[in-house]
Amino acid sequence: MHASKGDRLVVHGRTVGQQDHVVEIVEVLGPNGTPPYRVRAENGHETIMSPGPDAVVDHRKASGQG
Repeated sequence: MHASKGDRLVVHGRTVGQQDHVVEIVEVLGPNGTPPYRVRAENGHETIMSPGPDAVVDHRKASGQG
């Protein structure tokens, strides 16, 4: 998994009816775009994530990014 600042991380719901969780990558902490990532949710909460196999990187920049 490789990402850049401004990409979105999509964590797919694990059960039927559970929505995907989408966060913005605000900092890449691993070498060469690899995890862990500092991410920000829509409500402004920030955390550090090392995504599992249920997550994908959306290389389209998050809304508000040039």
